[in-house]
Amino acid sequence: MKIEPFKIHVPQSEVDSLRVRLANTRWAPELDNEDWSGGVNGTYLRELMTYWQDGFDWRVQEARINSFPQFRTEIDGVPIHFIHVRGKGPNPVPILLNHGWLWTFWDFREIIMALADPAAHGGDPKDAFDVVVPSLPGFAFSGPLRRTDVGYVETADLWVKLMRELGYERFVTHGGDAGAFVSARLGHAHPESIIGVHLSFPILPGVAHDAGDPADFTPEERTLVEGQDRGPGAFVHVLINAFDPQTLAWAMHDSPVGLAAWILLRRRAWSDCHGDVETKFDKDTLLTHLSLYWFTESFVGSQLFCRASAFPQPMALVNDIKPEINVPTAVAVLPKDLMYKSRSIVAAHSDLRQWTLFPSGGHFGAAEEPKLMTEDIRSFVGPLREHW
Repeated sequence: MKIEPFKIHVPQSEVDSLRVRLANTRWAPELDNEDWSGGVNGTYLRELMTYWQDGFDWRVQEARINSFPQFRTEIDGVPIHFIHVRGKGPNPVPILLNHGWLWTFWDFREIIMALADPAAHGGDPKDAFDVVVPSLPGFAFSGPLRRTDVGYVETADLWVKLMRELGYERFVTHGGDAGAFVSARLGHAHPESIIGVHLSFPILPGVAHDAGDPADFTPEERTLVEGQDRGPGAFVHVLINAFDPQTLAWAMHDSPVGLAAWILLRRRAWSDCHGDVETKFDKDTLLTHLSLYWFTESFVGSQLFCRASAFPQPMALVNDIKPEINVPTAVAVLPKDLMYKSRSIVAAHSDLRQWTLFPSGGHFGAAEEPKLMTEDIRSFVGPLREHW
């Protein structure tokens, strides 16, 4: 396996082409959608697209990303891009962070250095991590895919190989959304390689994804479930990704406004933003993610990953080990996430060591609440350090 340093440089011709496409947008008519009830509001979308065209500076964001050490390699025919920051402390623990669908590796930008260099971020050097942040196969610079069978199962296997190549026989893993499937799979299928599993989305092998029996919930947990406001289309993407990914990809690959609308809707609906997406993600942040999808032409790759994953109900088992995640496990519960499980269910199917109900935050966990997530990961791994 050959690992090579990597820097992003999008040709200026592609930056210029994007601006031309944005300028030539044919806008759809819109009726009675001021409240976003029919999808993305046109007034805000036009405002954001105007800024993408005339105000957003990709080169500034590109330089920010390139300030992190990045690498590319290929494992089993799958191109892999990742950030790798070595920790500053007496005994850094390796941790691999898994992003989700319609996320990018850049969603972890605020916690990477806080984990790697805690002393520079108000922490203790003894809590340092070696931080590895790969792009999931098909996403951003982990592409283009040449296979259609790479989902979360295969990705977990790839990550074990990647981490061993980097010199880590064992490591901690964190994940949200699709990344939680990868992290949970690692804990279930590769316990010998995993120090601990930290999840911001409660996915468990062999357990249905829905909330479960209300009798299992404490009053506090029941309040979370009853307060969910997913909206009628919260999971429509799952069916599209599984059964019709290529049809949608034709449109998104050709239209930056279409791509923006698809991703923006979910950023707003799934985050704890109270209807104002910019309280969690400012314009530059939103457009950096959109630009990563656009310039890498990776929307189709993200769809193929989801199709290969199919996110079975429940996640399949590959062994009869009990509990199913038989390594130390932590769950960070975000009050505005899309799905919950009771603590009792999680404890029955994992070696649950830590359960934290955050005061705020939604589906994009670490991107929305980086300080809380950093603290939660540190507190979970602290007692495990002497054993790794």
